[in-house]
Amino acid sequence: MLGALHARRMYDDRKVEEAREKGIEIEFKPDAKASFLRLLPLRSISRIWGFMTSVEYPVWMRPYVYKAWARAFHSNLEEAALPLGEYASLREFFVRTLKQGSRPIDHDPHCLVSPVDGIVLRVGELKGVGAKIEQVKGFSYSVSSLLGSSSFLPMIEEGDMHEQSGEQESTPTEKTKKSWWSISLASPRVRDTATTRSHVLFSCPVKGLYYCVIYLKPGDYHRIHSPVDWNVLVRRHFSGRLFPLNERATRTVRNLYVENERVVLEGMWQEGYLAMAAVGATNIGSIELVIEPELRTNQPRKKLLHSEPPEERVYEPQGVGMMLKKGDEVGAFNMGSTVVLVFQAPTIKSPKRGDNSNFRFCIKRGDKIRVGEGLGRWQESCNERASF
Repeated sequence: MLGALHARRMYDDRKVEEAREKGIEIEFKPDAKASFLRLLPLRSISRIWGFMTSVEYPVWMRPYVYKAWARAFHSNLEEAALPLGEYASLREFFVRTLKQGSRPIDHDPHCLVSPVDGIVLRVGELKGVGAKIEQVKGFSYSVSSLLGSSSFLPMIEEGDMHEQSGEQESTPTEKTKKSWWSISLASPRVRDTATTRSHVLFSCPVKGLYYCVIYLKPGDYHRIHSPVDWNVLVRRHFSGRLFPLNERATRTVRNLYVENERVVLEGMWQEGYLAMAAVGATNIGSIELVIEPELRTNQPRKKLLHSEPPEERVYEPQGVGMMLKKGDEVGAFNMGSTVVLVFQAPTIKSPKRGDNSNFRFCIKRGDKIRVGEGLGRWQESCNERASF
């Protein structure tokens, strides 16, 4: 099985690499396999796989099994925190911790770091109400659909940012009416925090809304870490399908990330809004949260309804949510999957000189990145931020 998977991975990687070298961007094109996947009981298959990976191996067999897996999926065994013989099952091996210092964290306060090891699929800025993220050339999905209709995602209105910089003589009342974000939360405490922050926005550089999509391969380190210091306010669990998230699936399955089971964390950091979506996939229905160990994903259901609302929990210890420091462990996948970050960062818009953003991504599409490495940086240019 490992040999077949290894051969398939090498073939797919070679085809993708050849297309990149030729400058060809693969476009969205549904096929018969995508339709066939909808007929398969992928959630049940994933639960069976989860049971199989939890079976304990004899101690003498463990190093051979894990080394075979590492050869097939290019895992770095030298980083494992424990000797191979101490991982009782494949599942324990998948979510293994690393030796201390294997993933140094960039502690620059003006740097947002990668929460996972993986390959950058998409990065960019979200503009306009109803903004979308490109899944693959020719098809995009709604950010609000990914995060949930009850999300307090900032709604950016095109033109307002230019108007704020150009209309110096506008009254405070007029500026309030032209506020470029709107927030609705179930928690009054959360709403008060957001309102307090919004008063500072008019004296600071305008906030832009950005996104980054990172794909974790089966051989990657599978734990998820905090990209910044932030307060997690809400957790949503969407019980969805479990389509694969590989390159072929992204160009053949519509709304792949929206349809799949996922766990979304939303909160606030020093620059505003931040959301992190951990998207499950075939054989990876289990998404674990360190901050909420009792959460269970991919549970048996009589009938799966796509329109069913997510199960939601509001974190309010002492009214500030669940506080996480940059680099703190947040959760883990079993095998590989995908993480989507949506966040605010400083940006200055000038209609005369064009767009000039303070925030800059350090990475581009196709780059390999590891936990703790910089995704993007910005410069502090607001004097009032010191009192924030």
